[in-house]
Amino acid sequence: MNWTQRLKRLARISLAALALSAFIGQLNDAHAVIARTLNLSKEDIADLVRIENQLNGIKTMQARFLQVSSNGTYSEGQIYLSRPGRMRIEYDPPVLITVIADGSSLIYIDKEMDQVTAVLLSLTPAELLLRNDLSLVSNEILVTGFKRSPGVIRISLVKADDPLEGQLTLIFSDAPLELRKWAITDAQGVKTTVSLLGPRFGLPLDQQLFEYETPHPAQVDN
Repeated sequence: MNWTQRLKRLARISLAALALSAFIGQLNDAHAVIARTLNLSKEDIADLVRIENQLNGIKTMQARFLQVSSNGTYSEGQIYLSRPGRMRIEYDPPVLITVIADGSSLIYIDKEMDQVTAVLLSLTPAELLLRNDLSLVSNEILVTGFKRSPGVIRISLVKADDPLEGQLTLIFSDAPLELRKWAITDAQGVKTTVSLLGPRFGLPLDQQLFEYETPHPAQVDN
């Protein structure tokens, strides 16, 4: 390695160290109490930086999924993400349900019961996953759990203004870091885990996937 290459490498290392130091400073300012409670190490904080960058790099995704809930239900289907704010979940028969996030609402379509229910996306834990820029050091999000095991990193989040609304746990494979599943625990304590099968990232998606016109007035919770 010549001197020019060494200087460039040292510059990259210095910039990375400065970025990590800035992040640690932000974390100490925004979540000092939580950092102490979770006993986050420098390695943990570095992983938080990696997770934030990885999530914010996801603009679109398509995958098969398996869904298991703590109430005993099991289902499969297709999921589409287009950040910010858009998602479509198509369940395989015999489950006749489609869930659409259109940027402002989360719409639950039950074809068997011929019912449509809409709730403001901002009132759901799914909004954390779908927001444009997910900052783990913002005053809007609290990191409530962080766990590293061989090849796997788990991080749990809640909204700071309403932590009882529900918790989102994101589960990543490591080396390379990639989102593999998530679990949402709702206000009633029901935990729903979605495992991604063969996810594809960065592909073009038809935005009509995330549109829905109700044939009759939907029930809107706000």
